[in-house]
Amino acid sequence: MDRRSFIYRSLRGAGLIVLAALPFAFGRALQPDVGGKKAPINPAINHHKLRPPGALASEKDFQSACIGCGVCAEVCPPACIQFHQRDGGNDANTPYILPAEKACILCGKCMEVCPTDALTVTDNVQVTMGLAQIDRDACYPWVDHGVCGACVVACPLGDKAIEFDFATLYRPVVNSACVGCGVCVEVCPHPSLPIRIIKTTA
Repeated sequence: MDRRSFIYRSLRGAGLIVLAALPFAFGRALQPDVGGKKAPINPAINHHKLRPPGALASEKDFQSACIGCGVCAEVCPPACIQFHQRDGGNDANTPYILPAEKACILCGKCMEVCPTDALTVTDNVQVTMGLAQIDRDACYPWVDHGVCGACVVACPLGDKAIEFDFATLYRPVVNSACVGCGVCVEVCPHPSLPIRIIKTTA
């Protein structure tokens, strides 16, 4: 490889890294000032804890099938998988995701390594972690309090799952193809996180 090709590939790689980080930076940068400072994100807000993608629909079945081995968390690139500990009976040692802290990117690695049928390899568009729901009384663009769009830009499924409302600037609308990965929750700049994932299965 000659010097020119090396420099070109290096610059191209650096550019891709910057582009990948833009959705997250975009949302935080456009967050309105509060008293001269950015309003803090509060991950302790009561958002649903999600099961990893490919989880059995029935909580009872999932709890029975999961052996708490922790392998799913070990292979998770964003390290979004946590485990119940002393917070309840049959949930002990079972995995969950809290998207307000770190969301699932739908890479599928946890499903591939699960040694039981607690997690089954499932195509991204058929994952059923939940469904994103937007509180239009709090979302910045919907209350005309700022321009955002971070959730739409960051969504791993693109406009099939979430897009801008027709003829309105930067107002997000969730579509039925949403699988509830929670990336939109993680990148939302509003301190109350008006996007949350609601459970759609038993």
